[in-house]
Amino acid sequence: MGVRILVVDDASFIRDMVKKQLRDKVPGAEVLDAVDGNRALAILKNTPIDLILSDWEMPNMTGAELLGAVRAMPEYSKTPFMMISSRGDRSHIIKAIELGVSDYLTKPFSAEELIKKVYKQLKAVGKLPTHHRQMASTQGIAHASVDVLTGGRTLTPPASSEPPPPPARTVEPVRHKGRAQLRFNHNRTFGCIIREMSLQMMHCLMPRADNLPGLFEQVVVDIELGEGGELARVNGYVHSLQAVEPGPDAKTIKLLIRFVDNDAEKFEVLSKYIAQL
Repeated sequence: MGVRILVVDDASFIRDMVKKQLRDKVPGAEVLDAVDGNRALAILKNTPIDLILSDWEMPNMTGAELLGAVRAMPEYSKTPFMMISSRGDRSHIIKAIELGVSDYLTKPFSAEELIKKVYKQLKAVGKLPTHHRQMASTQGIAHASVDVLTGGRTLTPPASSEPPPPPARTVEPVRHKGRAQLRFNHNRTFGCIIREMSLQMMHCLMPRADNLPGLFEQVVVDIELGEGGELARVNGYVHSLQAVEPGPDAKTIKLLIRFVDNDAEKFEVLSKYIAQL
């Protein structure tokens, strides 16, 4: 029987991306998923799992709380548990190690980084698949986030990057020159000016640079809340990008970032930020 892997994340975009990569790159893997810690525990009580991948920041039960509950179950006291988080600072990683994680993966991550860590954990418990599928080419890995959702189809950015009207229950978009940092995999970080924001999306402008992000590429958005250096950290993906000036020598890029978090605390922070603008 192949290995069973459980993916726990409240963001459906991240879950779908991880599941697709695991099914494509780990031969014979059975991949289950849960939207929060409580549902993950229900699965663990009824289905033997060989590897757990969990987000840290989730509503109702955090990844740290899930880890504690898992380690308290005798049958899972030694099961590999990989923590996934947008917080890659040293103190956060040390805390995760102290809690008993087997490995730590920082968002945003590439398909190559994910599969490398998964194989490492499976090997440690003797669950490494006998036959390895050939890893994707370097180019395929670099654009893995696109391939995950499109099956390799060529995507054409929409002619207009204006987002659809937000749902009636959401905070109305506002226009303001706020600032944020966009963090992509392979240590790519870009500063941007926020032009429009709601609880679901952010329009921003950034200077043209090398290694621009691709459509559907995952991103961690660090929003500067004020002069004190406080940040709001939100997970999202690139929904569209477009040159602002006409012609191939355009210097400014307009991006639409859609948020994927379903965290009440993050929504509260963003709501307060939007209300103050």
